[in-house]
Amino acid sequence: MSLMRQLWLAVVVSAMIAFIGSLFISVWSAQAYLSQQLDRKNIDIANSLALSITQLDKTKAMIDLQVAAIFDTGDYQSISVRDPLGRVISSRKLGKVEADVPHWFMRLFEINLNPGVADISASRDKYGSVQVISDNHFAYIALWKQSKNLLFWFSLVGMVVGFIAMLVLRAIGHSLDMVVDQANAIGERRLMTIAEPRISELKALARAMNGMVERVWKLFNEEASRIDELRRRVNYDQLTNLSNREYFMAHFKTHLTATESARSGVVVLIRLRDLNNINVILGHAEADNLLREMGQICMEYSRQFEDALSGRIKAGEFAIMLPGESDSLKVVNQLSAILKSTFINRWPDLPDLYHLGAVGFERMANMPDILSNVDHALALAEGQGPNGCHAIENKGQTEVMSGEQWHALLMHAVETGNIKLAFYPVLRNDGSSLHQEAMARLQTDVNKSLIVAGEFMPMVAHFNLASQFDLEVVRLAIDRLSKFPESVAINISASSIANWTFRNELAKLLRRNANMCNRLWLEVTEYGAFKHFDAFKDLCFALKGIGCHVGVEQFGQRLSEIKKITELGLDYVKLHPNLVEGIEKNLGNQEFIRRFCEVVRTVGVKVIAVGVHSNVELKILRELGVDAVTGPVLGN
Repeated sequence: MSLMRQLWLAVVVSAMIAFIGSLFISVWSAQAYLSQQLDRKNIDIANSLALSITQLDKTKAMIDLQVAAIFDTGDYQSISVRDPLGRVISSRKLGKVEADVPHWFMRLFEINLNPGVADISASRDKYGSVQVISDNHFAYIALWKQSKNLLFWFSLVGMVVGFIAMLVLRAIGHSLDMVVDQANAIGERRLMTIAEPRISELKALARAMNGMVERVWKLFNEEASRIDELRRRVNYDQLTNLSNREYFMAHFKTHLTATESARSGVVVLIRLRDLNNINVILGHAEADNLLREMGQICMEYSRQFEDALSGRIKAGEFAIMLPGESDSLKVVNQLSAILKSTFINRWPDLPDLYHLGAVGFERMANMPDILSNVDHALALAEGQGPNGCHAIENKGQTEVMSGEQWHALLMHAVETGNIKLAFYPVLRNDGSSLHQEAMARLQTDVNKSLIVAGEFMPMVAHFNLASQFDLEVVRLAIDRLSKFPESVAINISASSIANWTFRNELAKLLRRNANMCNRLWLEVTEYGAFKHFDAFKDLCFALKGIGCHVGVEQFGQRLSEIKKITELGLDYVKLHPNLVEGIEKNLGNQEFIRRFCEVVRTVGVKVIAVGVHSNVELKILRELGVDAVTGPVLGN
């Protein structure tokens, strides 16, 4: 039984005991008082009547008259005059009277009267005696009325006291709930502080827990800031805050070689015209401002695309990689419009400021060939004159379906269930299975190979079908869990996070299969998690409440927001593959991963390395502190 229920029970029992006890004591006291008063009345009337008869002629007529005079005043059960031998001389007796009082009440609070007796004298001898017994039904009526009044007032007072007790207990319960919620949140790896309750004992407890949370927060935030600074120093250009050449190329290579990446994409190269001359004309400080502004334009444009990346790959060259895009001409036109409207006008002294080239590419293409093509596009842009731009479509790309074809294919897949799951192992350091990572596949024809998620998910998002696809994937994962003992991890699209209907339907589906939720791992990309942070936070609480594991994949691009991890209660994060690519040669990324593992371990979050290709990488990552790995090295 909970503490609040015990407190309520104690209050109710105490109030009932006090109420019933007070009521009975009050009624019994009134009963005793009435009995005492009636006994005195019997004695007084008996003495008075005996004295009157003593002073009169003791004829039967006179005695009857005196007895009748007293009896007729009412409230008497019987009055009798007897001689010394006990024979009745005169007597009056009241007939049976029904009092308007419950019989159970009269039996419970019975009023027993003692008759009043007085002697009648005749000269020196005793003439006889008088016996008077009062009528007690009036006492019962008075006692019953008083009992009802007492019951009413005790009930009223009880209600007032109960209401006050309810307010007090509610305040205590609210304070207890806050402390319990904080303890539960800490148990779920979420750090939160609460207002200190007014109750001194709970106030001391809350203050101690808040102090602990604040200390952990401070240590976590300090270490997170140092990690973010390390990441920026190792992988980012200090002037523009864009990724440096090594990081950009590693990211590009990872995308090209990943089987789950988008089928196509566009890479853009922007080259400033004669950076040395720009320094001469503008001066070093103003030239730095120009570079920062160009970097900001590239960063803001790339943020519109999931898993996109912009970087400064040379002193005056900027690159943007846009996975999932297939129209390089559209990208060139968009960037050209942005640069002409916001960039050129800022530097009127530099009419020939930049050249822009873009080329489409396919997954699994040769990276040197792509870079050669984009250099060629840039050369063609330079041939067009000042601020020229040029786009080259990928001639080797396979036939692209029209939007109508994609829509028909996707709708058919949703309706018929032509969605499949491919499973890849995620292993702990001891070689045991952490879970099987499920990748969605689209089956267009039984005779054709399955389409990977990187190819069709951009179109799914384009036609607003992500929530239907994600629900179907969850159903497939639950079906897998019902047949196999291993846990399953699935990815939820960024657009589905912000869809309230999806979150509601997902919760219903999972509650119907609550017995399997502890083996279901649901993850969201870092891009989607932080783009819809509040919605993702609500989703985390809902999923954790059902028993699911929740994580973030492709983690490492937005480490400036790492502090938000403490609000989510995440179970794990999966590092972005480009942090793992070539880890044996990148001492900076080694230090970053080691320190990152140390800091997130303080809040109980597991770190999983993705895209591990070799045993050398596997050995180093385990030494750095990752909890589990996945990738081609496991024989995917």
